Amino acid sequence: MEFDALLLSRLQFAFVVAFHIMFPAFTIGLAAFLAVSEGLWLFTKKEVFKRLYLHWVKIFALAFAMGVVSGVVMSYQFGTNWSVFSDKAGSVIGPLLGYEVLTAFFLEATFLGVMLFGWKRVGPKLHFAATCAVAIGTSISAFWILSANSWMQTPQGFDIDPETGNLFATNFWEVIFNPSFPARYVHMMLAAFITTAAVVLAAGGYQVIRGRVSEPTRWQIRMASGTLLLLMPLQIWAGHWSGEIAHHYQPAKVAAIEGWWETADEQGTVLFGWPDENAEKTHFEIQIPGTSKFLFSAEGPLQGLEDFPDTERPPVTIVFWAFRIMVAAGLAMLVMGAWGTILWVTRRIDKPAIFHWLAVPTGTLGFIAVITGWIVAEVGRQPYTVYGVLRTEDSVSPVPVESVATSLLVFMVVYAIIFTAGVVYMARIATRGFGDDVTDPPPKENRAPGSAFGSVDDKAEQSGDVATDKES
Repeated sequence: MEFDALLLSRLQFAFVVAFHIMFPAFTIGLAAFLAVSEGLWLFTKKEVFKRLYLHWVKIFALAFAMGVVSGVVMSYQFGTNWSVFSDKAGSVIGPLLGYEVLTAFFLEATFLGVMLFGWKRVGPKLHFAATCAVAIGTSISAFWILSANSWMQTPQGFDIDPETGNLFATNFWEVIFNPSFPARYVHMMLAAFITTAAVVLAAGGYQVIRGRVSEPTRWQIRMASGTLLLLMPLQIWAGHWSGEIAHHYQPAKVAAIEGWWETADEQGTVLFGWPDENAEKTHFEIQIPGTSKFLFSAEGPLQGLEDFPDTERPPVTIVFWAFRIMVAAGLAMLVMGAWGTILWVTRRIDKPAIFHWLAVPTGTLGFIAVITGWIVAEVGRQPYTVYGVLRTEDSVSPVPVESVATSLLVFMVVYAIIFTAGVVYMARIATRGFGDDVTDPPPKENRAPGSAFGSVDDKAEQSGDVATDKES
Protein backbone atom coordinates (compact mmCIF):
# COMPACT_ATOMS: atom_id res chain seq x y z
CA MET A 1 0.00 0.00 0.00
CA GLU A 2 1.45 3.33 -1.08
CA PHE A 3 0.87 6.22 1.31
CA ASP A 4 0.35 8.98 -1.21
CA ALA A 5 -1.29 12.35 -0.55
CA LEU A 6 -4.73 10.97 -1.43
CA LEU A 7 -4.60 8.08 1.04
CA LEU A 8 -3.10 10.21 3.81
CA SER A 9 -5.70 12.92 3.27
CA ARG A 10 -8.44 10.34 3.54
CA LEU A 11 -6.89 8.90 6.70
CA GLN A 12 -6.54 12.36 8.22
CA PHE A 13 -10.13 13.31 7.50
CA ALA A 14 -11.35 9.94 8.79
CA PHE A 15 -9.31 10.38 11.98
CA VAL A 16 -10.68 13.85 12.66
CA VAL A 17 -14.26 12.85 11.81
CA ALA A 18 -14.06 9.80 14.08
CA PHE A 19 -13.13 12.05 17.01
CA HIS A 20 -15.57 14.80 16.11
CA ILE A 21 -18.68 12.70 15.50
CA MET A 22 -18.59 11.25 19.02
CA PHE A 23 -19.25 14.65 20.60
CA PRO A 24 -22.23 15.80 18.47
CA ALA A 25 -23.75 12.32 18.78
CA PHE A 26 -23.44 12.62 22.56
CA THR A 27 -24.51 16.26 22.92
CA ILE A 28 -27.58 15.89 20.70
CA GLY A 29 -28.87 13.12 22.92
CA LEU A 30 -27.69 14.73 26.15
CA ALA A 31 -29.40 18.03 25.31
CA ALA A 32 -32.66 16.12 24.87
CA PHE A 33 -32.04 14.26 28.15
CA LEU A 34 -31.49 17.57 29.96
CA ALA A 35 -34.66 19.06 28.47
CA VAL A 36 -36.65 16.00 29.57
CA SER A 37 -35.13 16.10 33.08
CA GLU A 38 -35.85 19.79 33.57
CA GLY A 39 -39.34 19.40 32.12
CA LEU A 40 -40.07 16.53 34.54
CA TRP A 41 -38.80 18.67 37.42
CA LEU A 42 -41.11 21.54 36.49
CA PHE A 43 -44.06 19.19 35.98
CA THR A 44 -43.63 16.87 39.00
CA LYS A 45 -41.73 19.19 41.37
CA LYS A 46 -39.48 16.23 42.29
CA GLU A 47 -35.96 17.37 43.19
CA VAL A 48 -34.46 14.18 41.76
CA PHE A 49 -34.91 15.49 38.21
CA LYS A 50 -33.35 18.82 39.09
CA ARG A 51 -30.35 17.01 40.52
CA LEU A 52 -30.06 14.90 37.38
CA TYR A 53 -30.07 18.06 35.30
CA LEU A 54 -27.43 19.84 37.38
CA HIS A 55 -25.21 16.77 37.32
CA TRP A 56 -25.27 16.15 33.57
CA VAL A 57 -25.29 19.76 32.39
CA LYS A 58 -21.62 20.09 33.41
CA ILE A 59 -20.74 17.13 31.20
CA PHE A 60 -22.81 18.62 28.38
CA ALA A 61 -20.82 21.88 28.57
CA LEU A 62 -17.51 20.04 28.21
CA ALA A 63 -18.73 17.77 25.41
CA PHE A 64 -20.27 20.71 23.53
CA ALA A 65 -17.01 22.68 23.70
CA MET A 66 -14.95 19.73 22.49
CA GLY A 67 -17.41 19.14 19.66
CA VAL A 68 -17.14 22.75 18.50
CA VAL A 69 -13.33 22.69 18.55
CA SER A 70 -13.05 19.40 16.66
CA GLY A 71 -15.68 20.57 14.16
CA VAL A 72 -13.75 23.73 13.35
CA VAL A 73 -10.62 21.70 12.69
CA MET A 74 -12.56 19.38 10.40
CA SER A 75 -14.03 22.22 8.36
CA TYR A 76 -10.59 23.68 7.65
CA GLN A 77 -9.62 20.47 5.90
CA PHE A 78 -12.04 21.26 3.10
CA GLY A 79 -9.57 23.97 2.15
CA THR A 80 -6.27 22.34 3.08
CA ASN A 81 -6.79 18.76 1.91
CA TRP A 82 -9.89 18.84 -0.31
CA SER A 83 -9.68 22.17 -2.11
CA VAL A 84 -10.65 20.68 -5.49
CA PHE A 85 -13.79 19.20 -3.96
CA SER A 86 -14.58 22.58 -2.38
CA ASP A 87 -14.08 24.28 -5.73
CA LYS A 88 -16.19 21.78 -7.67
CA ALA A 89 -19.05 21.26 -5.20
CA GLY A 90 -18.77 24.33 -2.99
CA SER A 91 -21.69 26.20 -4.52
CA VAL A 92 -23.98 23.31 -3.52
CA ILE A 93 -22.46 22.22 -0.19
CA GLY A 94 -21.43 25.69 1.01
CA PRO A 95 -24.94 27.13 1.49
CA LEU A 96 -26.04 24.08 3.49
CA LEU A 97 -23.12 24.48 5.88
CA GLY A 98 -23.82 28.20 6.05
CA TYR A 99 -27.45 27.56 6.95
CA GLU A 100 -26.24 25.31 9.77
CA VAL A 101 -24.30 28.23 11.27
CA LEU A 102 -27.11 30.77 10.74
CA THR A 103 -29.89 28.62 12.17
CA ALA A 104 -28.43 26.08 14.58
CA PHE A 105 -25.16 27.50 15.87
CA PHE A 106 -26.55 30.99 16.48
CA LEU A 107 -29.50 29.47 18.36
CA GLU A 108 -27.22 27.32 20.49
CA ALA A 109 -24.78 30.15 21.19
CA THR A 110 -27.58 32.52 22.17
CA PHE A 111 -29.17 30.25 24.76
CA LEU A 112 -26.18 28.19 25.91
CA GLY A 113 -25.05 30.87 28.35
CA VAL A 114 -28.52 31.06 29.91
CA MET A 115 -28.63 27.27 30.12
CA LEU A 116 -25.23 26.97 31.85
CA PHE A 117 -25.12 30.06 34.05
CA GLY A 118 -28.67 31.33 34.34
CA TRP A 119 -30.07 28.87 36.87
CA LYS A 120 -30.36 31.54 39.58
CA ARG A 121 -30.56 34.52 37.26
CA VAL A 122 -33.72 33.74 35.27
CA GLY A 123 -37.02 32.10 36.11
CA PRO A 124 -37.48 28.33 35.90
CA LYS A 125 -39.70 28.51 32.81
CA LEU A 126 -37.31 30.78 30.95
CA HIS A 127 -34.40 28.52 31.85
CA PHE A 128 -36.36 25.51 30.59
CA ALA A 129 -37.04 27.40 27.36
CA ALA A 130 -33.30 28.02 27.00
CA THR A 131 -32.56 24.31 27.51
CA CYS A 132 -35.15 23.39 24.90
CA ALA A 133 -33.72 25.96 22.48
CA VAL A 134 -30.26 24.42 22.81
CA ALA A 135 -31.71 20.93 22.30
CA ILE A 136 -33.58 22.12 19.20
CA GLY A 137 -30.42 23.82 17.97
CA THR A 138 -28.44 20.59 18.13
CA SER A 139 -31.16 18.83 16.12
CA ILE A 140 -31.19 21.60 13.51
CA SER A 141 -27.41 21.39 13.26
CA ALA A 142 -27.69 17.67 12.55
CA PHE A 143 -30.37 18.44 9.96
CA TRP A 144 -28.07 20.57 7.79
CA ILE A 145 -24.96 18.43 8.22
CA LEU A 146 -26.88 15.26 7.34
CA SER A 147 -28.52 17.02 4.41
CA ALA A 148 -25.13 18.01 2.99
CA ASN A 149 -23.64 14.57 3.52
CA SER A 150 -26.72 12.81 2.16
CA TRP A 151 -26.57 14.93 -0.98
CA MET A 152 -23.05 13.60 -1.49
CA GLN A 153 -24.52 10.09 -1.23
CA THR A 154 -27.56 10.64 -3.48
CA PRO A 155 -26.98 13.88 -5.41
CA GLN A 156 -29.87 15.60 -7.18
CA GLY A 157 -31.11 19.13 -7.90
CA PHE A 158 -27.85 20.24 -9.53
CA ASP A 159 -26.18 20.69 -12.89
CA ILE A 160 -22.59 20.90 -14.13
CA ASP A 161 -21.07 23.97 -15.72
CA PRO A 162 -19.74 22.73 -19.10
CA GLU A 163 -16.88 25.23 -19.11
CA THR A 164 -15.49 24.82 -15.58
CA GLY A 165 -16.89 21.44 -14.58
CA ASN A 166 -18.18 22.95 -11.34
CA LEU A 167 -21.45 21.79 -9.83
CA PHE A 168 -24.21 24.31 -9.13
CA ALA A 169 -27.66 23.94 -7.59
CA THR A 170 -30.72 24.17 -9.81
CA ASN A 171 -33.24 23.31 -7.09
CA PHE A 172 -32.17 23.70 -3.47
CA TRP A 173 -35.33 21.99 -2.27
CA GLU A 174 -34.20 18.84 -4.08
CA VAL A 175 -30.64 19.31 -2.83
CA ILE A 176 -31.75 19.53 0.80
CA PHE A 177 -34.37 16.78 0.70
CA ASN A 178 -32.40 14.38 -1.45
CA PRO A 179 -33.52 10.72 -1.54
CA SER A 180 -31.33 9.39 1.28
CA PHE A 181 -31.69 12.35 3.66
CA PRO A 182 -34.94 11.51 5.54
CA ALA A 183 -33.86 7.97 6.43
CA ARG A 184 -30.30 8.96 7.32
CA TYR A 185 -31.46 11.88 9.48
CA VAL A 186 -33.85 9.68 11.46
CA HIS A 187 -31.14 7.02 11.76
CA MET A 188 -28.57 9.52 13.07
CA MET A 189 -30.92 11.23 15.54
CA LEU A 190 -31.94 7.89 17.01
CA ALA A 191 -28.26 6.95 17.19
CA ALA A 192 -27.57 10.12 19.19
CA PHE A 193 -30.34 9.42 21.70
CA ILE A 194 -29.24 5.79 22.04
CA THR A 195 -25.57 6.76 22.49
CA THR A 196 -26.46 9.13 25.32
CA ALA A 197 -28.71 6.54 26.96
CA ALA A 198 -25.85 4.02 26.91
CA VAL A 199 -23.50 6.53 28.58
CA VAL A 200 -26.06 7.43 31.25
CA LEU A 201 -26.66 3.72 31.89
CA ALA A 202 -22.91 3.11 32.22
CA ALA A 203 -22.55 5.94 34.74
CA GLY A 204 -25.45 4.58 36.78
CA GLY A 205 -24.05 1.05 36.70
CA TYR A 206 -20.66 2.23 37.90
CA GLN A 207 -22.25 4.19 40.75
CA VAL A 208 -24.15 1.11 41.89
CA ILE A 209 -21.01 -1.05 41.78
CA ARG A 210 -19.12 1.52 43.86
CA GLY A 211 -21.92 1.75 46.40
CA ARG A 212 -22.85 5.30 45.42
CA VAL A 213 -26.53 4.54 45.08
CA SER A 214 -28.90 7.49 45.32
CA GLU A 215 -32.34 8.32 43.99
CA PRO A 216 -30.89 10.11 40.92
CA THR A 217 -28.77 7.00 40.27
CA ARG A 218 -31.88 4.83 40.23
CA TRP A 219 -33.72 7.23 37.95
CA GLN A 220 -30.94 7.58 35.42
CA ILE A 221 -30.68 3.78 35.10
CA ARG A 222 -34.46 3.56 34.68
CA MET A 223 -34.56 6.33 32.09
CA ALA A 224 -31.57 4.97 30.16
CA SER A 225 -32.85 1.37 30.14
CA GLY A 226 -36.32 2.44 29.02
CA THR A 227 -34.84 4.62 26.28
CA LEU A 228 -32.72 1.77 24.92
CA LEU A 229 -35.64 -0.64 24.98
CA LEU A 230 -37.93 1.84 23.24
CA LEU A 231 -35.57 3.29 20.63
CA MET A 232 -33.48 0.29 19.55
CA PRO A 233 -36.38 -1.39 17.67
CA LEU A 234 -37.07 1.95 15.99
CA GLN A 235 -33.38 2.20 15.12
CA ILE A 236 -33.43 -1.24 13.52
CA TRP A 237 -36.39 -0.13 11.42
CA ALA A 238 -34.62 3.13 10.46
CA GLY A 239 -31.48 1.19 9.50
CA HIS A 240 -33.55 -1.08 7.29
CA TRP A 241 -35.18 1.97 5.68
CA SER A 242 -31.76 3.49 5.00
CA GLY A 243 -30.52 0.17 3.60
CA GLU A 244 -33.41 -0.06 1.14
CA ILE A 245 -32.63 3.42 -0.19
CA ALA A 246 -28.93 2.56 -0.46
CA HIS A 247 -29.85 -0.60 -2.36
CA HIS A 248 -31.75 1.50 -4.90
CA TYR A 249 -29.17 4.28 -5.35
CA GLN A 250 -25.87 2.65 -4.29
CA PRO A 251 -26.12 -1.06 -5.10
CA ALA A 252 -22.34 -1.54 -4.94
CA LYS A 253 -22.35 -0.37 -1.31
CA VAL A 254 -25.09 -2.84 -0.37
CA ALA A 255 -23.31 -5.66 -2.20
CA ALA A 256 -20.19 -4.91 -0.14
CA ILE A 257 -22.21 -4.74 3.09
CA GLU A 258 -23.88 -8.08 2.39
CA GLY A 259 -20.84 -9.82 0.92
CA TRP A 260 -22.60 -10.54 -2.37
CA TRP A 261 -20.19 -11.31 -5.20
CA GLU A 262 -22.45 -12.93 -7.77
CA THR A 263 -25.66 -11.48 -9.17
CA ALA A 264 -28.68 -13.68 -8.43
CA ASP A 265 -32.44 -13.58 -8.22
CA GLU A 266 -32.22 -14.40 -4.52
CA GLN A 267 -29.41 -13.67 -2.10
CA GLY A 268 -28.83 -14.90 1.42
CA THR A 269 -28.07 -12.77 4.45
CA VAL A 270 -24.43 -13.39 5.32
CA LEU A 271 -24.10 -13.28 9.11
CA PHE A 272 -20.36 -13.87 9.27
CA GLY A 273 -17.54 -14.59 6.87
CA TRP A 274 -14.25 -13.32 5.53
CA PRO A 275 -14.47 -11.41 2.23
CA ASP A 276 -11.59 -12.08 -0.15
CA GLU A 277 -11.43 -9.29 -2.72
CA ASN A 278 -8.78 -11.04 -4.79
CA ALA A 279 -10.68 -14.32 -5.06
CA GLU A 280 -14.03 -12.48 -5.16
CA LYS A 281 -15.44 -14.84 -2.58
CA THR A 282 -16.50 -14.76 1.07
CA HIS A 283 -14.76 -17.56 2.96
CA PHE A 284 -16.25 -19.39 5.98
CA GLU A 285 -19.56 -17.66 5.49
CA ILE A 286 -22.58 -18.37 7.64
CA GLN A 287 -25.75 -17.17 5.97
CA ILE A 288 -29.52 -17.36 6.07
CA PRO A 289 -30.58 -18.30 2.52
CA GLY A 290 -33.30 -16.59 0.55
CA THR A 291 -33.88 -13.57 2.79
CA SER A 292 -32.84 -10.78 0.45
CA LYS A 293 -36.14 -10.41 -1.36
CA PHE A 294 -37.87 -9.81 1.95
CA LEU A 295 -35.22 -7.43 3.25
CA PHE A 296 -34.94 -5.22 0.19
CA SER A 297 -38.34 -5.61 -1.49
CA ALA A 298 -36.44 -5.92 -4.74
CA GLU A 299 -37.73 -6.82 -8.17
CA GLY A 300 -35.42 -8.57 -10.57
CA PRO A 301 -31.89 -9.86 -9.97
CA LEU A 302 -29.93 -8.58 -6.97
CA GLN A 303 -26.61 -7.19 -8.12
CA GLY A 304 -23.40 -8.63 -6.80
CA LEU A 305 -19.99 -7.01 -6.94
CA GLU A 306 -19.23 -8.85 -10.20
CA ASP A 307 -21.53 -6.36 -11.94
CA PHE A 308 -19.19 -3.50 -11.06
CA PRO A 309 -15.66 -3.00 -12.37
CA ASP A 310 -12.85 -2.90 -9.83
CA THR A 311 -12.63 0.88 -10.17
CA GLU A 312 -16.26 1.25 -9.07
CA ARG A 313 -16.19 -0.99 -6.00
CA PRO A 314 -15.80 0.21 -2.41
CA PRO A 315 -13.26 -1.50 -0.10
CA VAL A 316 -15.33 -4.61 0.67
CA THR A 317 -13.65 -5.92 3.83
CA ILE A 318 -13.87 -2.62 5.70
CA VAL A 319 -17.52 -2.05 4.82
CA PHE A 320 -18.48 -5.68 5.50
CA TRP A 321 -17.02 -5.78 9.01
CA ALA A 322 -17.93 -2.24 10.01
CA PHE A 323 -21.59 -3.01 9.33
CA ARG A 324 -21.52 -6.15 11.47
CA ILE A 325 -19.79 -4.40 14.36
CA MET A 326 -22.46 -1.69 14.21
CA VAL A 327 -25.27 -4.26 14.27
CA ALA A 328 -23.68 -6.23 17.10
CA ALA A 329 -23.28 -3.08 19.21
CA GLY A 330 -26.91 -2.16 18.60
CA LEU A 331 -28.24 -5.59 19.54
CA ALA A 332 -26.14 -5.59 22.72
CA MET A 333 -27.66 -2.24 23.74
CA LEU A 334 -31.14 -3.62 23.05
CA VAL A 335 -30.43 -6.54 25.38
CA MET A 336 -29.14 -4.20 28.08
CA GLY A 337 -32.21 -1.99 27.74
CA ALA A 338 -34.56 -4.97 28.13
CA TRP A 339 -32.53 -6.35 31.03
CA GLY A 340 -32.48 -3.02 32.86
CA THR A 341 -36.21 -2.56 32.36
CA ILE A 342 -36.85 -6.00 33.88
CA LEU A 343 -34.72 -5.09 36.90
CA TRP A 344 -36.65 -1.83 37.19
CA VAL A 345 -40.01 -3.60 37.18
CA THR A 346 -38.81 -6.20 39.70
CA ARG A 347 -37.31 -3.48 41.96
CA ARG A 348 -33.74 -4.76 41.70
CA ILE A 349 -32.31 -1.82 39.77
CA ASP A 350 -30.03 -0.65 42.61
CA LYS A 351 -28.70 -4.05 43.74
CA PRO A 352 -25.20 -4.75 42.35
CA ALA A 353 -25.31 -7.58 39.83
CA ILE A 354 -23.83 -8.76 36.55
CA PHE A 355 -26.05 -6.24 34.77
CA HIS A 356 -24.28 -3.30 36.41
CA TRP A 357 -20.85 -4.68 35.55
CA LEU A 358 -21.90 -5.10 31.92
CA ALA A 359 -23.52 -1.67 31.90
CA VAL A 360 -20.13 0.02 32.27
CA PRO A 361 -18.61 -1.14 28.93
CA THR A 362 -22.05 -0.65 27.35
CA GLY A 363 -21.32 3.08 27.56
CA THR A 364 -18.85 2.70 24.68
CA LEU A 365 -21.19 0.74 22.39
CA GLY A 366 -23.14 3.77 21.18
CA PHE A 367 -19.94 5.48 20.05
CA ILE A 368 -18.70 2.28 18.41
CA ALA A 369 -21.99 1.94 16.53
CA VAL A 370 -21.91 5.58 15.39
CA ILE A 371 -18.32 5.42 14.15
CA THR A 372 -18.72 2.09 12.36
CA GLY A 373 -22.01 3.29 10.88
CA TRP A 374 -20.28 6.29 9.39
CA ILE A 375 -17.51 4.04 8.09
CA VAL A 376 -20.16 2.00 6.28
CA ALA A 377 -21.69 5.15 4.81
CA GLU A 378 -18.48 6.95 3.83
CA VAL A 379 -16.19 4.09 2.82
CA GLY A 380 -19.14 2.43 1.09
CA ARG A 381 -19.53 5.56 -1.05
CA GLN A 382 -16.03 5.18 -2.48
CA PRO A 383 -14.52 5.77 -4.96
CA TYR A 384 -16.60 8.98 -5.02
CA THR A 385 -16.96 12.07 -2.89
CA VAL A 386 -20.16 13.01 -4.75
CA TYR A 387 -21.53 9.61 -5.69
CA GLY A 388 -21.40 8.93 -9.40
CA VAL A 389 -20.33 12.51 -10.14
CA LEU A 390 -16.98 13.45 -8.57
CA ARG A 391 -14.33 10.87 -7.75
CA THR A 392 -12.28 11.05 -4.57
CA GLU A 393 -8.98 11.00 -6.45
CA ASP A 394 -10.15 14.09 -8.35
CA SER A 395 -11.14 15.95 -5.17
CA VAL A 396 -7.88 16.06 -3.24
CA SER A 397 -5.72 19.18 -2.93
CA PRO A 398 -2.45 19.32 -4.87
CA VAL A 399 -0.28 19.20 -1.73
CA PRO A 400 2.95 17.25 -1.14
CA VAL A 401 2.70 13.97 0.72
CA GLU A 402 5.14 15.19 3.37
CA SER A 403 2.82 18.05 4.39
CA VAL A 404 -0.16 15.73 4.81
CA ALA A 405 1.89 13.19 6.77
CA THR A 406 3.20 15.87 9.12
CA SER A 407 -0.23 17.35 9.78
CA LEU A 408 -1.70 13.88 10.35
CA LEU A 409 0.99 13.10 12.91
CA VAL A 410 0.38 16.41 14.70
CA PHE A 411 -3.36 15.77 14.80
CA MET A 412 -2.84 12.32 16.28
CA VAL A 413 -0.54 13.57 19.04
CA VAL A 414 -2.62 16.63 19.97
CA TYR A 415 -5.92 14.76 19.89
CA ALA A 416 -4.49 11.90 21.93
CA ILE A 417 -3.49 14.33 24.69
CA ILE A 418 -6.29 16.88 24.75
CA PHE A 419 -9.31 14.74 23.95
CA THR A 420 -8.21 11.85 26.14
CA ALA A 421 -7.89 14.25 29.07
CA GLY A 422 -11.31 15.72 28.33
CA VAL A 423 -13.01 12.33 28.04
CA VAL A 424 -11.40 11.07 31.26
CA TYR A 425 -12.50 14.20 33.11
CA MET A 426 -16.08 13.84 31.86
CA ALA A 427 -16.08 10.17 32.86
CA ARG A 428 -14.97 11.09 36.38
CA ILE A 429 -17.79 13.62 36.73
CA ALA A 430 -20.35 11.18 35.36
CA THR A 431 -19.39 8.29 37.64
CA ARG A 432 -18.70 10.03 40.96
CA GLY A 433 -22.32 9.83 42.09
CA PHE A 434 -24.71 12.35 43.54
CA GLY A 435 -23.35 12.39 47.07
CA ASP A 436 -25.89 13.40 49.64
CA ASP A 437 -28.03 10.25 49.56
CA VAL A 438 -24.95 8.25 50.49
CA THR A 439 -23.03 10.59 52.73
CA ASP A 440 -24.67 13.78 53.90
CA PRO A 441 -22.36 16.84 53.85
CA PRO A 442 -21.89 18.66 57.16
CA PRO A 443 -24.17 21.65 57.86
CA LYS A 444 -23.08 24.81 56.10
CA GLU A 445 -22.32 26.62 59.36
CA ASN A 446 -19.94 23.81 60.43
CA ARG A 447 -17.89 23.77 57.27
CA ALA A 448 -14.21 24.49 57.76
CA PRO A 449 -12.77 27.21 55.51
CA GLY A 450 -10.91 25.68 52.61
CA SER A 451 -12.32 22.20 53.22
CA ALA A 452 -14.08 20.10 50.60
CA PHE A 453 -17.27 22.00 51.48
CA GLY A 454 -15.53 25.26 52.27
CA SER A 455 -15.71 28.86 51.16
CA VAL A 456 -14.92 28.25 47.49
CA ASP A 457 -18.14 26.28 47.07
CA ASP A 458 -20.10 28.90 49.03
CA LYS A 459 -18.94 31.60 46.64
CA ALA A 460 -19.89 29.40 43.69
CA GLU A 461 -23.39 28.99 45.11
CA GLN A 462 -23.74 32.74 45.53
CA SER A 463 -22.64 33.32 41.95
CA GLY A 464 -25.48 31.13 40.66
CA ASP A 465 -23.21 28.65 38.89
CA VAL A 466 -25.07 25.43 38.11
CA ALA A 467 -22.01 23.35 38.92
CA THR A 468 -22.04 23.82 42.72
CA ASP A 469 -21.64 20.79 44.96
CA LYS A 470 -24.75 21.65 46.94
CA GLU A 471 -27.06 21.64 43.94
CA SER A 472 -25.41 18.73 42.12
